[in-house]
Amino acid sequence: MAGHSQFKNIMHRKGAADAKRSKLFAKLAREITVAAKLGLPDPKMNARLRLAIQNARAENMPKDNVDRAIKKALGNDGENYDEIRYEGYGPGGVAVVVEALTDNRNRTASAVRSYFTRAGGALGETGAVSFMFDHVGQITFKPEAGTPDAIMEAAIEAGADDVESGEEGHVVIAAFEAMGDVAKALEETIGEAESVKAVWKPQNLVPVDEEKAASLLKLIDQLDDDDDVQAVYTNFEVSDEVLQKLTAA
Repeated sequence: MAGHSQFKNIMHRKGAADAKRSKLFAKLAREITVAAKLGLPDPKMNARLRLAIQNARAENMPKDNVDRAIKKALGNDGENYDEIRYEGYGPGGVAVVVEALTDNRNRTASAVRSYFTRAGGALGETGAVSFMFDHVGQITFKPEAGTPDAIMEAAIEAGADDVESGEEGHVVIAAFEAMGDVAKALEETIGEAESVKAVWKPQNLVPVDEEKAASLLKLIDQLDDDDDVQAVYTNFEVSDEVLQKLTAA
């Protein structure tokens, strides 16, 4: 899982460097609103809403923002979001999966296509690259949640598939269908997770040089900056030296 962890670190560092809190909160609020609309507005009775609120808390989103997002789902404001997945190839033939929540499919598709085109890539049909990824549950814990051995033991007991521990914390991988049950079991043994979400985990990694990596990071930045885009996943791998150079302030 080294490459997957490296990409996670890229996204983590980028997010910390950007400090675009209001945009991040808007995306988290949109997920909360959609989750509340699709099920009951009570997180105790709605697993997706419970996870959305948990992830918002992990980003220090104010409780008032969370409450407003839930109330918005109960109102009749006419805002309905569609969940869409876009797939394509970026520079160097790297596979890219983009998840979006949008109230205007044409606007979002046009914007995403333009990002790929400007980066020298191409947007494909649904299914064009997702077969290169596994759709899994990713449950993250802070370093102080336990020792690597303790987390591994708890994860095995909970039915998880894999664990990676490092300086930034612990990442537990579970089957997508079992994500909720595994997260609940882990909460009972080692405490509440920092985040619980479904991710696209690359099966294999594509090494890229500095030039391609720079173009890919720019593409990811543009996609992340789009209000309709919720998450971006790729299967590229780059050396730590190049990564540090490209992500330096």
